[in-house]
Amino acid sequence: MKTYIAVIDKDAGSAFGAWFPDVPGCFSAADDENAILRNAVEALNLHLEGAEHPSARGVGIVAHDPDVAEALRNGAYLLAVPLVTKQNRQVRVNLSLDKGTLDAIDAAASQRGLTRSGFVAEASQNEILGR
Repeated sequence: MKTYIAVIDKDAGSAFGAWFPDVPGCFSAADDENAILRNAVEALNLHLEGAEHPSARGVGIVAHDPDVAEALRNGAYLLAVPLVTKQNRQVRVNLSLDKGTLDAIDAAASQRGLTRSGFVAEASQNEILGR
């Protein structure tokens, strides 16, 4: 999984904005700071869908980019955004879990009308995306 660094900034009276120095043309916004990561992940996935994925630089290198350094001086901050691509291919895995945790997963999955696998996949996506 690649992780791209987003620059998050906000002007007074505006939404939070996110842009990716390593992915030119990819932008996102969110009215609520808690939605920035989720919206940035979605924007990154849509922007790179079917395209070659550019190299992702580390946070230290990105921070020294002149445009990024200026944004940081003006109050922006950096956010690591994972690129989670769907491959539409199921893979069987073997997990070891505490029996009580497994029982809780099964109960929660049943309440939501999901299989155990569906529940674990959804919960994992939620955790990765910061939901």
